[in-house]
Amino acid sequence: MTTQPPPTTDEPPLRIDDDDRYGRLRLISWWRQERLAAARILVVGAGALGNEVLKNLALVGLGTTYVVDLDEVEPSNLSRSVLFRAEDGGRPKAEVAARRAAELNPEVAFIPIHGDVITDVGLGLFAHVDLVIGCLDNREARLWVNRQCWKVGVPWIDAGIQEIQGVVKVFTPPASACYECTMTERDYQLLNLRYSCPLLKRDEILAGKVPTAPTIASMMAALQVQEALKLLHGMAVSAGTALVFNGVGNQFYTTKLPYREDCLSHETYPKPTGIDLGRSATVRALFDAAAHEGLEGPMSLGLDRELVEAVECPRCDGRREVMRPRTRVRQAEALCPDCREEGRPVVLSAIAEDSPLAGRTLAEVGIPPFDVVRVDGGGESRFFLLEADREGLAAGGGGVP
Repeated sequence: MTTQPPPTTDEPPLRIDDDDRYGRLRLISWWRQERLAAARILVVGAGALGNEVLKNLALVGLGTTYVVDLDEVEPSNLSRSVLFRAEDGGRPKAEVAARRAAELNPEVAFIPIHGDVITDVGLGLFAHVDLVIGCLDNREARLWVNRQCWKVGVPWIDAGIQEIQGVVKVFTPPASACYECTMTERDYQLLNLRYSCPLLKRDEILAGKVPTAPTIASMMAALQVQEALKLLHGMAVSAGTALVFNGVGNQFYTTKLPYREDCLSHETYPKPTGIDLGRSATVRALFDAAAHEGLEGPMSLGLDRELVEAVECPRCDGRREVMRPRTRVRQAEALCPDCREEGRPVVLSAIAEDSPLAGRTLAEVGIPPFDVVRVDGGGESRFFLLEADREGLAAGGGGVP
């Protein structure tokens, strides 16, 4: 009796290398560690959810993660945030979370941005990453992230938590329903409650004070990262659906989100033209660059973030310059220091070529670093990427590798 040789196969033999940090992950049949090492993710929010997301991204060896948060660590964060310590009190959440996540895995890069995703993060960064994970606590920021992702066609994964309940949603523009598709009239009303009649932020509204347990943050963040892994590996995801968990009854269910044909978020930008300008350049220099690229005048710069140029007092005719995006102007700032009358904000959505503001820098008119700006002229709109900001993305972070 003769024995037959074993059948040949093109697959390499399976080896378990316990000296390889990712050895057990590589045993997953579809796992491709090199894809993860080359990936770029933007995490918006470094609170309870964000801590857990960053921890998981460090463990799986995700190549580069940008971390955005505008708050500082406070004692109430310590019961829900695995990366924070008591001695971190008063320090920027983004910086602390990025540093601690890097300690978990020195092979990956965590780049912190201490700032507001609405006013301090340019659209160029959204276009630069493979996907966005939202760890947010308010509608305004979610709506902004949703619109930015739709403009550049980047998927994003949202999660919300309260007490021991949570929800995870995956959005893949332009094919699926988006966050704004699900917003009701009541949602818009609650969003508007954050602003006073002149559309300045109300001082008394406290955002993000939601009761949550650390367990639900761990669960929902794990699901977010799991969906991110599937997207990065080209696997199917249930886009445009909500996965809801009720921790009281330990029940999961999914629901299909409605798709609105007239949704305001479904705006996409063409690929921008890169120009060697940054936010330190003047508006006029931007117009000159646009003219060099063939755009005809008269031109105007569109402002995605409405600019409060000044506050005018109707009683004493006083005028105080503000020059900040509307979302960063408080209601108290509208009060006239002389007569205490509530003033009227002068809000701009565009800057014309002949405006005195054309001599101001792009930073002074509210343009963040590495942004994509829209210049209108000659009956068309052109989009330009501020390439000069690439190496200095934010004061608290690094450049864009």
